Amino acid sequence: MAKLIFLGSPSAAVPSLDALVGAGHEVVLVVTREDKRRGRGNVPAPTPVKERAVELGLPVSHRLEDVLDVQADLGVVVAYGRIIPAALLQRLLFLNVHFSLLPRWRGAAPVERAILAGDRSSGVCIMRLAEGLDTGPLYACVEIAVDDDETCFALTDRLAHLGADLLTRLLSGNVAGLPEPVEQQGEPVYARKLEPGDLKIDWRSQSIAICRQVRLEKAWTTFRGRRIIIKEVEAVSHGNRAGSERSLGDRIPAGWASASRLSTGFTGDSRGVPEQSGLLEVRNGVPVVATGDGELVLKTVRPEGRRETSGKDWVRGARISGQERFGG
Repeated sequence: MAKLIFLGSPSAAVPSLDALVGAGHEVVLVVTREDKRRGRGNVPAPTPVKERAVELGLPVSHRLEDVLDVQADLGVVVAYGRIIPAALLQRLLFLNVHFSLLPRWRGAAPVERAILAGDRSSGVCIMRLAEGLDTGPLYACVEIAVDDDETCFALTDRLAHLGADLLTRLLSGNVAGLPEPVEQQGEPVYARKLEPGDLKIDWRSQSIAICRQVRLEKAWTTFRGRRIIIKEVEAVSHGNRAGSERSLGDRIPAGWASASRLSTGFTGDSRGVPEQSGLLEVRNGVPVVATGDGELVLKTVRPEGRRETSGKDWVRGARISGQERFGG
């Protein structure tokens, strides 16, 4: 079995750490990001990788330079969150488990960007780290289909376990058994880090685009001057709108509500009346908001400073009557 250094930080890296230990490899050092203050008490909390490493009795460091003081056969990187300096890459072979089908979505937010783009498939690639951003040659890749209504958390979790399995199979023959990596093929697409503006809902957008934002589980808008996170929505089809979405190349999300189940209340067609975009109306206790080409039911929301709640409970608590507008 190999002597490994493991670099990772979020929960998505934990399955790979567990898999390596379970396969019998010796993890001689775990390097992770510094503890961060979280929660109402602003108490320092370890990264999920550090928490798991401590449970496994593994040595942990926040200093990347400590890699130079440890004898190892290989370094494994899974969502570490920092660029590995060239000096370290020259000293030790590093494998990186990346959650995309490279060279598509090189960079910091591959899963999020795949969802926002409406990608039908995603996957995991294991590459040899090079100095460029996710430019190294590939040892192995596995592709999977992306479910229509799959959230970012759910897809990341699937990819994390897929990557862990691929990693242990790749290292079943130890470092000496690694195949010769092949160069990436195709046009690179970069997954830049998400900014708050990427998550702000523009209600003039098409419903399918807003649904993708919501699947990231951090999409937000404002209501009565305060921020509110939209956690779950359901699209309402009117006439042939569902068909028009299909013509764009997107499958209809599971749970697509029919117009017969929820009568419409807005006058006219919101595709031709952009002023209606963002208008909120409560129908039979159900909050419905107009988009650039249709309407969305708000199923789950989290108002600023409050817990997650159903859309129905939210409108009751907010005492919404008549029409109000999001984004104001």
